[in-house]
Order: sequence, then structure tokens, then C-alpha cells
Amino acid sequence: MKMVISACGRGGIQVSKKCIVIFMMDEPGQTYNGKPLMLQEALFCPVLDWCMRAWTEKGIGRFFIVADPEYHDEIASCIPEGAVAAVGTQESYERDIAEFAKGCWVEEVHEAMLPVGSMMLSFHTVPELIRLQQAVKEDIAVYHAKTGVNVLDPDHTYIDPRVSIGAGTTILPGTILRGNTIIGDNCQIGPNALVDNSVVGGGSVVNASQVYGSTLGREVHVGPYAHVRPGCKMEDGVKVGAFVEVKNASFGQGTKMSHLTYVGDADVGSKVNFGCGTITSNYDGIKKSRTVIGDNVFIGCNTNLVPPVTVGDGAYIAAGTTVTADVEANSLAIGRVRQEVKPGWAKRRRDLHKK
Repeated sequence: MKMVISACGRGGIQVSKKCIVIFMMDEPGQTYNGKPLMLQEALFCPVLDWCMRAWTEKGIGRFFIVADPEYHDEIASCIPEGAVAAVGTQESYERDIAEFAKGCWVEEVHEAMLPVGSMMLSFHTVPELIRLQQAVKEDIAVYHAKTGVNVLDPDHTYIDPRVSIGAGTTILPGTILRGNTIIGDNCQIGPNALVDNSVVGGGSVVNASQVYGSTLGREVHVGPYAHVRPGCKMEDGVKVGAFVEVKNASFGQGTKMSHLTYVGDADVGSKVNFGCGTITSNYDGIKKSRTVIGDNVFIGCNTNLVPPVTVGDGAYIAAGTTVTADVEANSLAIGRVRQEVKPGWAKRRRDLHKK
């Protein structure tokens, strides 16, 4: 028997004198990927996670899950905060359940099921689960509507049950919110946006863009067509505009990347302006290095920052520059070929080709 004890981060569960035993020993071939039905996903969330949440809301906090050992770690990730659970095989269940559930009334669950409204509905195939998913999708939209969230088109919006959304937020069509995502108050998400395991601060906008594993402050504007990859942290008022990609980087308050920019593996200060076409060349073919940019820096269009490199506070990078060495604070960096103008050259070339 493998014990899984989840930390009581929210004061624990008011536990009833009941232990639920969940049998996840499905017949081979019942699912396309071989996993038990209770580990299939409905709206990006394992069905077991759905059930655990529903049971703990009813005050049940003790569970014994019977499954093959290869799924034990995946099952453990579904145990809610404050619950106590044991994950074991059929053999360990028969040996250990008496001690584990001592003093509790034991309820055995032999069918896969999904909470729909106030009921737990069983299913036996993945197609049956897909039909139930439509019903729970509507339940989620109604739940958020009751808390002051405007889900404009529930039929074309997909919200994971683990997602938290603040009052006054509008969710536009084509939006997907999944994982342990937290959306603040008075945000606008969508249309056609995806936010995965991220935090979006109040008053922010994510328009036709994708955000993964990142934290956005208040009044951050992302999109359209931006890609926020994992590991990003943005302070209040940051702008990630059209066709901008950021990755594993931090951005201070009010920094702007309005269009066509790539910033990866960087630490960027406040009120920095990135001109169109700026990139951090963070990978040299062998390793990745970081770029450090201070506060109030202006970076001209088509600039290449080749790390490891540091740009000091208040510096100015001229358009078209390739930065390969540190730039001191409040200085100007120019690294490009000097322009040469040859009068009459174009006319002479045209005349030559007329002959």
C-alpha cells in the first residue's frame, strides 16, 4: 500500500465517517490509450480528479484507490488538498482496507463515473464520457456565471474544472482555460485564446494568444497572436503585442514589446521599449545564456542581443544593432555598418542594362 497524504492548505476537509474505495481495474481495450476510464480526461482534467473534488465537497476525505502500480503516481496527483488516500493493488486492498478504513463506513465504487450537477453518472466507454462532457461543460459555465463571470458562448468555450475566474471577467468564444489556471477580476480572455496552468492578474487582456505556465500581473495586455511560453513573469502593465514570443523571462512594470519580437531567457526591467524585430539570441547551438536589461531602456528596431550580455539602466540601442558586449547605463550603442551613399549609381545601373 502506498500512502498519499495531501497537505491541508485550506484548513482541511470536514471529514465524514465514510471511506470510498475506487476500483480502477478496467478490462483491457476499453480505452484507446490503455489507461483506466477514471484516468481519462474530461475538459482536460482526469475523471478521478472530478470525482475527488465532488466527494470532498460533501465532506468525504478518505479514499482507497485500487489500480495497477503503473498508474499510482498519476492517481496521487488527483488527491485533493486535505484528503487522506491509499493507492494500492487488488492484493494490498484485501490486506490493508480494514486498518485503513477503521471506524468508517466503506462504500465501494466499481464503475467509472463523472459528477454531473448533483448526480454521479456512470459510463463504460470513452464515447459515453464524451457525451457526459458536454453536460459538465454547461455546468461549469453556469457555475462561473453565478459568480459574476460572463461566458459569452458556452458552446464554444472550454473551461477545466480546476480553473478559478474572478468576477467581472468576460470569456469570449474559442477560449480554452485549463489546468490550475487563475484568472483575476475584470479580465477579457479571448476570442480564440488558450491559457494553461497560468495566473492572469485583474484587468488583463489575452486576445487570440496562448499562455503557458506563466504569471501575468494586473492590466497586462497579450496579443493578438502572441505566444507566452512557460517560465515567464510579468509585472503590472506589460504589453506583449502581435506576433511576439517570450519564454523563461521576467519583465518589469510597464515594459512593452508591441510586435514581432522574441525575448527568451532574459531578465528585463521596468519601462523598457522593444522595437519591432528585436530578438535575444539565447541559444548558441550548445547552451542557452541570459540577457539582462535594466530599467528605462530603449531598444531600436531589428536589434539582436547576443548573450550573455547586460544592458544598463537608461541605455539606448540604435536600430539595426547587434549587441555582443555589455552596454553601460545611459549610453548609446551602435553596432552596424556605416551607411554609404553613391550618387547616380542607380541610374547608371539601369542605363547599363538597357544596352
